[in-house]
Amino acid sequence: MARGFFVTFEGLDGSGKSTQLRKLAQWLTAQGKQVTATRQPGGTRIGDRIRELLLDSRTENLAARTELGLMFSDRAQCIAEVIRPALERGEVVLCDRYTDSTEAYQGGGRQLGSEIVLELHRALCENLWPDLTILLLPDFERSLERARNRNARNVHNGRDENRFEQEDERFYRRVYDKYREIAAREPGRVVMIESDAGIEEVHRRVVEAVKARIGH
Repeated sequence: MARGFFVTFEGLDGSGKSTQLRKLAQWLTAQGKQVTATRQPGGTRIGDRIRELLLDSRTENLAARTELGLMFSDRAQCIAEVIRPALERGEVVLCDRYTDSTEAYQGGGRQLGSEIVLELHRALCENLWPDLTILLLPDFERSLERARNRNARNVHNGRDENRFEQEDERFYRRVYDKYREIAAREPGRVVMIESDAGIEEVHRRVVEAVKARIGH
């Protein structure tokens, strides 16, 4: 059986990643494709426990390298339990965040640099890279505002995943700039959509990028 196809969605919180992943999953299913959708951190029972620790605003004094190690522990588990088995079954795997997020947030935002992130990816993730990465980079200020508003609503509803949203604008500027650096370095893999176009227009561009690689 042919290996499946691996697509990741990247960008700041509030960029529309999760919405576009869901819409692509629906489109692929309508085309008769078998789809597995997952997220990082999370996506497995162990990963969900790591996610709670990483994103809960009550988590205090977490060292940057500890945070980095937890991100890769989650990813290695998701690859072993979800991503690689689905690819071996010939499915299309859609993942909300992957190693590019770690390079952007921990490498850029936490200023650990790209080298340590890429070394850990080679060592712990068997150097498994997506076939296609959709990088959504709409207006910086709007993305940040949407993310903070969304997480404020989540807290009101009893779910706290606000730890990163407590960071200042300089942190997020470093993340944003690192994403752009990754896109420039990996033009064959990363398709960057910078527009603040509506959901349907962005979906159309996502579908075009997928069609160009796997056909109809």
